[in-house]
Amino acid sequence: MSTESDELEGYREPPALRRNEWDHRAPTTRAEMAAQKITAIAGSLESGTRLGTKEELRIECGVSVGTLNEALRLLQARGLVTVRPGPGGGLFAARPSPMVRLGNSVLALDSDQAAVTDAVRVRNALEPLLIEDALWHASPADIAGMRDRIAAMATAAEAGDGTAFIRANWALHARIAAVTPNTILRSIYLSVLELIEAHTLAVVPVAEQSLPEFLHERHRLHSALVDAIAARDSGRALELVTEHNARLQNPS
Repeated sequence: MSTESDELEGYREPPALRRNEWDHRAPTTRAEMAAQKITAIAGSLESGTRLGTKEELRIECGVSVGTLNEALRLLQARGLVTVRPGPGGGLFAARPSPMVRLGNSVLALDSDQAAVTDAVRVRNALEPLLIEDALWHASPADIAGMRDRIAAMATAAEAGDGTAFIRANWALHARIAAVTPNTILRSIYLSVLELIEAHTLAVVPVAEQSLPEFLHERHRLHSALVDAIAARDSGRALELVTEHNARLQNPS
């Protein structure tokens, strides 16, 4: 079973969202509207060009400090602006971060997209082996640990926090990996998972499905997987892995 990074799709395709696609998404909140306005300003400038201070942009956008900070969080996750503190600091135009498709959301990466997508392919290939070992070897304590991670995923899904959700999801899969008695398999898998996590800045939505809907869907699938492991139900576990991978190939 693949984690949320599992959902990293389009391994050899262009980034899911380009700058012009961010610019033309219909804004749904004041923060999104402010982010769109700043994006329009930054889009016409060279990377590294100063956009102004936070206060100057807050006045330009006509929003509160809190709303501007939320807009900046979105823009930084999308790699469209950088914030530099101190004298001479402020907001600066930036090149978009490398991005990788994650179901109906996107992982914004700090760098080295090719290494991350290759790592995801390796991790996804190892998942069935880990699930098979978990079916045979998971103890009640192991199952309890997995359910703790599922609970953290549920909390993040309720909050609509994609970044917290995927990190909780990775923690779940690391917990599943801990069950295998195959030390080589466990070591390789955890190393690959750490590489993906180390390069991930944020999870941001795309227009096809709301991020909360996507998170709740992924939570239900992973919760069912843990239930199948607890019941030693290999047929159900394989069914869920097949369902998960089919959705990765045809995200909806």
